Amino acid sequence: MSSKMSAASMQVTSPDDVRNVVLIGNAGSGKTSLFEQLLKARIAGYRGEKEDAERAAQLYLASLVTGDVLVNLLDAPGHPDFVGELRAGIRAADAAIFVISAADGIDGAAQALWEECTVAHLPRIIALTKLDAGHADFDASVADAQDKFGEGVLPTHVPTQSSPGVISGNIGLLSLEEHDYTSGEVVNRKLTSDDSHVETYRGPLIEAIIQEAEDDSLMDRYLSGEELDTDYLLDDLRKAVATANLYPVVPVASNTGVGVEELLRLIEHGFPTPSLHPNPSATSLDGKDLPNPPTDVSAPLVAQVIRTTTDPFAGRLSMVRIFSGTLRADDVVHVSGHRSRAGHGEEAHEHDHDNDERVGLIQAAVGTELKPRPTAIAGEIVMVPKLTTAETGDTLSAKDRPAVVEAWNLPEPLLPLAIRASTRNDEDKLATALQRLAVEDTTVRLDRGGSDQLVLWTTGQTHADLLIARLVERYGVKVEQEELKIPLRETFIAKATAMGRHVKQSGGHGQYAVCNIEVEPLPRGSGFEFVDKVVGGSVPRQFIPSVEKGVRNQLEKGVFAGFPMVDVRVTLFDGKSHSVDSSDMAFQMAGSLAIKEAATPKTVALLEPLDLVTVTVGEEYLGAAMTDLTGRRGQLLGSDAENHKAIIRALVPQTELSRYAIDLRGIAHGSGTFTREFHGYELLPTPLMEKYAKSS
Repeated sequence: MSSKMSAASMQVTSPDDVRNVVLIGNAGSGKTSLFEQLLKARIAGYRGEKEDAERAAQLYLASLVTGDVLVNLLDAPGHPDFVGELRAGIRAADAAIFVISAADGIDGAAQALWEECTVAHLPRIIALTKLDAGHADFDASVADAQDKFGEGVLPTHVPTQSSPGVISGNIGLLSLEEHDYTSGEVVNRKLTSDDSHVETYRGPLIEAIIQEAEDDSLMDRYLSGEELDTDYLLDDLRKAVATANLYPVVPVASNTGVGVEELLRLIEHGFPTPSLHPNPSATSLDGKDLPNPPTDVSAPLVAQVIRTTTDPFAGRLSMVRIFSGTLRADDVVHVSGHRSRAGHGEEAHEHDHDNDERVGLIQAAVGTELKPRPTAIAGEIVMVPKLTTAETGDTLSAKDRPAVVEAWNLPEPLLPLAIRASTRNDEDKLATALQRLAVEDTTVRLDRGGSDQLVLWTTGQTHADLLIARLVERYGVKVEQEELKIPLRETFIAKATAMGRHVKQSGGHGQYAVCNIEVEPLPRGSGFEFVDKVVGGSVPRQFIPSVEKGVRNQLEKGVFAGFPMVDVRVTLFDGKSHSVDSSDMAFQMAGSLAIKEAATPKTVALLEPLDLVTVTVGEEYLGAAMTDLTGRRGQLLGSDAENHKAIIRALVPQTELSRYAIDLRGIAHGSGTFTREFHGYELLPTPLMEKYAKSS
């Protein structure tokens, strides 16, 4: 790539010309401010993007040129509700700038973000922000990061101050250059005075770099007092960073731009190119493993839709990371969506699909704007408008060499929200609006469950609020929230006999049917059994199925609080009929009445659904989490420890879990996660049963 390439001419010819970098950090860490400073440093006249709820909730792409490379910067949401967008950003990127606030420290939520990067083997630079806060301390912050993230965390730069609490620049520990930002422009000069930070951190940094180097003689030369070549050390530093064995710490000030130039140099020279970062594995359409797609512009096309946005007027816009080959405008590509392989369910918008589709236009980010491009090569991230069938996570591949790239792990939405359209007009538009939301946001799940409610499953309250706002502002659909109905069941807990008598006479043919039944409970999960023990023809054979149908219909409606009745055996043992007035409908009514007659407060009870819940929290939160589960009427099954995490298993009533996604974050300071799986039904406690009986 020419060194004269500007932001207006970002066509690249080799994957080695590209760096794909995602910024990751807690909400409030200064991450997005740093993102804006990086853009301002390289885009003339850039004034910054407005921060709003949508901006903070989605993966955001902008590009800049530094030196001879094109940097695709991705700003990932820091709020735990939007971890799906974070994981999409990690899939698209080859390295990360991990932002830590020195003023706030490293909490459980930050540790969870670091773990996301570790699982993906993502190289990282740590940007330490907010050092100008009154109680912030560089040494303490570094020690905390080393304690939480390991010995590979080492400063490559230390801060300098123009006055107490005011960060004016930094010192490069290898170059021994001071970078002074007090004039508004960075001024570089050789360090001429001693600095305690340099003495503290330079030795451990050099020793760590030497340990990663392939030259075994370096350590002996260093220990003997030889001054090692800076360029040689920088080269080994780059190797250590690219392999995620060393995590440089750079002090930055997001409000003034201190540290931005140093970060950009590390991005350009220290982060891996797309060729050096392994691509995700791929399979054929029938699920057979394929060789990992090579980062080669001449190889068959393999790309993935990283995120999808929808607009009521402009349609879909797909962010696409190209792993292999070249994407050309007007190409016909194969679109594969096979999310069920990853266990993400088979909701209506997630069905597996395979289509051929023409790519009409390719757009590349030029700063924060999109400009048309004729081609895009392996390693790039581009936008493709109006792919009508492609959804987030889908694979775009060569028509004659179709492939499926493995999906990244999507978070399970665990916070249910019961909604209904505010008006008839809203009702007509709601289904289409929800379908579009679900295409754009892969962490949304729609469910009607065991009730007549429409339930929107979300990842947290912030996510839920954002979805409701999108329905109103983007699609003009107003909805109202309802109290969530838990799908209870009714059952018999004692034997009962009863007679159902349906007799009516009002001119012409009347209605006559009598049936005698016995009802008894069955073990949980047995369902419904109907037994015919009629002798002597007291109920004619043709009307016995009518009695069963009437019984079944009433069991589906419930007899106590309006919930379906399960796990019962109904035995028909006697009855009466009339040669003229008996009929199918009459015996259906008699069967229904008999069930109602058998049901009394002493014979009928309610069942509540239980979920098997697996909770993962930091070990320090084990006691609090277990106490909370017990308070939710949970049956603790046991706990284990793994990598400083506590894993708790319990059976918990669904009635106690509707807000657990929110409550657990409070208990575990933002770091707790859980899964839930339907287990079965158990008797509802009597006090709660009385509540449902009164409300029925």
